[in-house]
Order: sequence, then C-alpha cells, then structure tokens
Amino acid sequence: MAERVTVVDGGMGRELLRIGAQFRQPEWSALALIDGPHWVVQAHRNFIEAGADVITTNSYALVPFHIGDEMFAARGHELAALSGRLAQQAARSVDRSVQVAGSLPPLFGSYRPDLFDAANAASLIDPLVDGLGNSVDVWLGETLGSVAEAVAVRQALDRAGAGQPLWISYTLSDDPAGVLRSGESVHEALTAAIDLGAEAVLFNCCLAEAITSGINQAIAVAGAATAVGGYANRFVSAHTASDKANGALSGLRDDLDPITYRSIASEWLAAGATIVGGCCGMEPAHIAELAKLAGR
Repeated sequence: MAERVTVVDGGMGRELLRIGAQFRQPEWSALALIDGPHWVVQAHRNFIEAGADVITTNSYALVPFHIGDEMFAARGHELAALSGRLAQQAARSVDRSVQVAGSLPPLFGSYRPDLFDAANAASLIDPLVDGLGNSVDVWLGETLGSVAEAVAVRQALDRAGAGQPLWISYTLSDDPAGVLRSGESVHEALTAAIDLGAEAVLFNCCLAEAITSGINQAIAVAGAATAVGGYANRFVSAHTASDKANGALSGLRDDLDPITYRSIASEWLAAGATIVGGCCGMEPAHIAELAKLAGR
C-alpha cells in the first residue's frame, strides 16, 4: 500500500458486554467506569492485542443523555479523566506505539442533531476536554450528526488551548447518496471539517455501505493534507431521529462477520482511505482482520 494504514479499535460498549462487565442502558459504556474500571482496561487491551494502533477513550457516554444531569454534574469531569488514564494504562502495557484518541461525543444524544443546543454545548463538552486533556494524543469528535456539532468540538478545543491533532467523524443516514443525519451533504461536512483544522475526516456509527459512499465522495475533495477513513457499526439499520438511541440494545447484523467487514474495508482502502476501524458491535476479531489488511 502507498500509505500506512492506521487501525482504530472497535466498539467499547458491546465489548464490555461481551467480556462480562456490568452493562445496561441508558448508562451504556459509562457504567463500567463507575462500577468496574478494570473491565475498561481489559476491553482496551483486547483491541490492542487484535492490532489496533489507536484506542478510543471510554468517554462517549459521559453526557447527561446517558448518565443523567446529576451524575454528570457531580462526576462528569472525574470520569472523563479516569477514562483517559485507563486508556493510557492499556496503551503503555505493550511494547509498541499505541495512540489514545479522546472521544468527544454528540452532546445531546446520538443520531439526534435536531436536539443540538449551541447555547448549552460548552457546559457539557468543556468538562470532557479538561478531564481528558493530559491523556490523549489526538482528539476525536465522533458520531457527529451535523456540522454544528463539529464546530462545537473545535470551539471547545480552542477554549482549552488543546494542541493535539483533531479528527472529525460524522455519522451518515441510510441514504445511498451519503448525507449526514442532519441532511447536510458530505461535501458540506468535509469542507467544514477541513476549515476547522481536522487532520482526518471519518465516518462512523452507521451502515458500512453508507460509509463506502461517504468515503468515495470525501476522497474526491479531501486533498493530500486530510486523511479519510471510516469505522462502521454492526447495527441492523441506522437509527432515525424518532428512535431513542439509549432506550434498548439494537440488534446486530449477521452478515458483517470479520471476513466480510475486512472485504468492505478493503474497498475503502482501494478508494484512498488510510484509517479504518470498527464501531458498535465490532469485536476484536473484526479489528484483527483489519490489522491483517493493513499488513500487520
């Protein structure tokens, strides 16, 4: 391959469930931070052993949407800092370079750009940035459903004076044309991310087929300075604005086994992507196949 491929880890929440950690909705992956941090380290290590170059902090669910207003106010910053330390602990446990990406999630609910409240965004994202700041190598604004959510990430990093690189990862609808859940086009989203200084533009937590479309569009306009990639979920279908993303566990596709996912990711790399990984439901076995694809 012309460029080195970076392999990102898989879905933290479902991995915690798979290995036996306490897990339920609405807390999702945050419950393990509260009741069993050692499980978080184990999940990180499972993905590292599978070949991940980048592991993502278990901070995705540290918003009131998942843990409630009272828990967020009392412990949000503390738990964000803990998620960063646990990721670093796992990254340092192996004799190779593993980077830690600081997960900055959608602040008002996954797949719900319609709920985004710019006036109140800072009060939710700033504690996460401050808590994670000493532990991350790259910032990852992920599962962002609109350009406005990406702007909120950039503004938070600027307020904190955070100097680490920024990756922006959007989530797409099921539309084969490849649009954000807000209805904004990939071209609009990509242009905005580049203007915000993103070193990589990714697509995640949506159907693999939608990511294929998104990557093909992104490669055409990204240019050499901006990396492109994706990490799909294994959900049966994408969520819509009417769904309660934290109401119940979503079903997983039977047709996205590790070998099949590797085949789809190979199409992304052939198109010019250089970052691949997995999101919800993608296990270490999936990441191991991506590592093989990357020549590890």
